[in-house]
Amino acid sequence: MAIKKVGIVGCGLMGHGIAQVAAQAGMDVVVRETEQGALDKGLGRVSKSLAKLVEKEKIDQASADAAAARLTGTLELADLADCDLVVEAIIEDLAIKKALYAELGKICKPETILASNTSSFPVAEMGAASGRPERMVGLHFFNPVQLMKLVEVVRTPDTADDVFAEARSFGEAVGKVPVGASDTPGFIVNRLLVPYMAEAMRMVERGDATVEDVDTAMKLGCGYPMGPFTLTDYVGLDTTLSILQGWHERYPDDALLTPPKILEEKVAAGKLGRKTGEGFYDWKGDKRA
Repeated sequence: MAIKKVGIVGCGLMGHGIAQVAAQAGMDVVVRETEQGALDKGLGRVSKSLAKLVEKEKIDQASADAAAARLTGTLELADLADCDLVVEAIIEDLAIKKALYAELGKICKPETILASNTSSFPVAEMGAASGRPERMVGLHFFNPVQLMKLVEVVRTPDTADDVFAEARSFGEAVGKVPVGASDTPGFIVNRLLVPYMAEAMRMVERGDATVEDVDTAMKLGCGYPMGPFTLTDYVGLDTTLSILQGWHERYPDDALLTPPKILEEKVAAGKLGRKTGEGFYDWKGDKRA
């Protein structure tokens, strides 16, 4: 099945990017939000992103206009019924996601592929909630979607071979490099990355090194573009904590998955990173103050 029409549930940080790359790849895209304000904000982000690409001469104006014309916004989940692929990119709350997939399972045509952009939850549980687990995959994109080349294509024990293959083909069609992963905690990237970030925090808690020195060491010693604390501020301290808490509940004996106290304290204080202006560093917009 060639994917020609894509539904996106959620037009936030990740959803708007997935919608944009699909539209730029020539697919018709329907984006669903629950409130008009959120929908307008998300579609506005797409417009700004396309304008930047034109300004930087990455694409021409005609291509930007054509991509924008393929995008449709809606507040009705039923408008996704005839999509070939539906990608969910909503809040990282498993109960809310499962409720959504139960609805999608009833609404979408039988051949629709269902996909989650989750970074931490078991894809199989969402597939079971949909009532069509063989048509469920994970499609984990990375932020910003428009620039990051990777997409993790996650298969569960129930995922049909043709569904997994079609999901990989979709990743390639939207200009990404797909890698296959099993439905394990964090898949590939986050299973390695999040414990690394947590261990950096534990080093600071123990007094082994400062935040600044850990970041500098990992940048210059490993060639990373940014250190673990800068990265956590970009990701969001609340998001990082939520991932660790979910894993710790499932695997309480794995010390690497235990949330550090310094992270819990900062989140409790509302210091969530770049988005609130303060995390491990102070921020002015996208720049460290």
